[in-house]
Amino acid sequence: MPEAKPSGDSGAGHELSDLSPRAIAIFGIALAATVIACLILAVWIFGFFAARETKLDVPPSPLAKQAAPAGPHLQVSAPKDLAEMLAAEEKILNSYDWVDRQAGIVRIPIDRAMQLLVERGLPASPKGSGTHDGTVGTRRSGQLSQPAKAQRK
Repeated sequence: MPEAKPSGDSGAGHELSDLSPRAIAIFGIALAATVIACLILAVWIFGFFAARETKLDVPPSPLAKQAAPAGPHLQVSAPKDLAEMLAAEEKILNSYDWVDRQAGIVRIPIDRAMQLLVERGLPASPKGSGTHDGTVGTRRSGQLSQPAKAQRK
């Protein structure tokens, strides 16, 4: 294979025509001016549309005032909250308190209520309270009569 021989000057190993500093400066100034012009245009467009939006935005009626919603109710300490809830329930179960002072209704401790229930028994139900209406049957002398539909047949 024949070798390629360099033609002409063998001493030239770099670009003979360099970039012009003047052309680089002009390009940089033009680029900066374009960026600044775009920035000014963007600010002007933003201002234009913001002013337009405020003109088109109808203010709410003074009668339609809405309170800001409350923040989320986060549970910070679940074990502490559980202990407080159980203590409050325990207090209700084991203490005397008024339920309705005008009607004379009180709350008594659960242990005392169970003792009274054992001593006195359940309250007796009024006579003739076997059923609420006559469609299912009525109580007569301790026996339940047949339903009304069955009596017709």
